[in-house]
Amino acid sequence: MTSYKHTQIGYLMLVVTLAVLVLFTWVQITARAEPPSVDSGTNFLVTSIMALVLFILASFTALTTSIDKNCLQIKFGYGIFKKKFLLSEIVSAKQVKNHWYYGWGIRLWLWPKMWIYNVSGFDAVEIIMKNGKVYRIGTDTSSELATAIKQATSFQ
Repeated sequence: MTSYKHTQIGYLMLVVTLAVLVLFTWVQITARAEPPSVDSGTNFLVTSIMALVLFILASFTALTTSIDKNCLQIKFGYGIFKKKFLLSEIVSAKQVKNHWYYGWGIRLWLWPKMWIYNVSGFDAVEIIMKNGKVYRIGTDTSSELATAIKQATSFQ
């Protein structure tokens, strides 16, 4: 049973992904339209790299955060990149604002040392684990997520 579930859409990443898709499509059409020669046409390696870039970009267009009875889970896009946190290991949760220079996606920030997971905006919930590790989970409903984590764990 899930006690909390929310998906944040990264609209800027959607626009970037669509723009890259249009660019790659134009490159493919242009390459196929060239007159036949040794260096004309599409290249399998280049086409594969383009597909991989689109696949990775598309995976960062949404971030789903859910809480069940045992863990807090975050999942980017269709689930290639995901992380689980045991609720019994979380010692605190609070609302925070990320600086603009922290960026979006999955980041290891060295000062202060923490992992950042976000797709859009600057609102986040910072959780501290029993082992001292710090994580920031981006969300557009930071107060709801912080409250849900506090309710799911024993601290208040």
